[in-house]
Amino acid sequence: MNSNNSFRQIHRWTAIVFTVTVIVATVAVSMKAAIWFSYLPLLPLAVLLFSGLYLFVLPYSRRSARRTLVVQ
Repeated sequence: MNSNNSFRQIHRWTAIVFTVTVIVATVAVSMKAAIWFSYLPLLPLAVLLFSGLYLFVLPYSRRSARRTLVVQ
C-alpha cells in the first residue's frame, strides 16, 4: 500500500471519527454538559483539513512534475 492510499484511509477514518464526535458533542451540549464538549470535534477537523489539502494538491503536483520532465 503506497502513501497515497494511506492518506486516503486516514482521511476516511478521520471523517468517521469527526462525525461521531460531532454527534457526541451535540448530544452532550444539549444535555447541559460542560461547554468544552463542543470543542471535541476540532482535533479530527484539523486532521481532515491537512489530509484533505494534501489530497487536493496531489494531482496538481504530479501534473507539474510531468511537465518538467517533458520540457527537459
